[in-house]
Amino acid sequence: MPQSASSRIPKSARLGGQVALVTGATRGIGLALARALAAESCNLILTARDEKALNKVSRELASTKIQILAHPCDVRDPHSVDALFRTARQRFKRLDILINNAGIAHPNLPIEKLPLPIWKDVLETNLTGTFLVTQAALAIMKRGGTIVNNLSIAGNRVFPGSAAYNASKHGALGLTNTLRLELRPSGIRVIALLPGATDTDIWTTLWPQAPRRKMMSPETVARAVVDAILLPANATVESLEILPSAGAL
Repeated sequence: MPQSASSRIPKSARLGGQVALVTGATRGIGLALARALAAESCNLILTARDEKALNKVSRELASTKIQILAHPCDVRDPHSVDALFRTARQRFKRLDILINNAGIAHPNLPIEKLPLPIWKDVLETNLTGTFLVTQAALAIMKRGGTIVNNLSIAGNRVFPGSAAYNASKHGALGLTNTLRLELRPSGIRVIALLPGATDTDIWTTLWPQAPRRKMMSPETVARAVVDAILLPANATVESLEILPSAGAL
């Protein structure tokens, strides 16, 4: 049974009244971020493809202090993204924090053996999905908002056998850096989150034998992200790289 948010992070109201959207919110870093934001009294829009898992997370985080909207969404599908934001606008009218966390990996394969359907699925989820959700979110974000794109250190490094994953994350970093420059005059901060090895389910696909005991916990990453979000409006973290102290795995 996972620990509740309150058992890990002291409750406060530093984000009280704000609204955050987290994609890929049912596991790993996304779930840890949802719990950390809830502990700061932030209202939540939680989304992922698995509606049953979403409802479970929503029940876990249910609180009289925050409002939670759990709505399934496939970030690859423009119609699904539009449906999410129609519901979000009806419920909250605005968005203060966007965390683009939804992402997938693929089995370790050299480029000559990488099937096109896998390439397309990874690019559509990790890159196009980030674009679609961000574009929809900007219609309801105002000055003082924050966008966090979870890229992994694959955003600026390469790992053999992970061509589609590397390409999607490099592309997402380029999107993130462009977005930051475009939104700077609007007072919306954009953070590139670049975590190193973190103990999440993605390793089942990437590297089933990975030494998880050497990895960071999702909660460690979530705490760093919340601290970056809580900086004063006249300061920002543009690139948040967090690595295990054990070094390369």
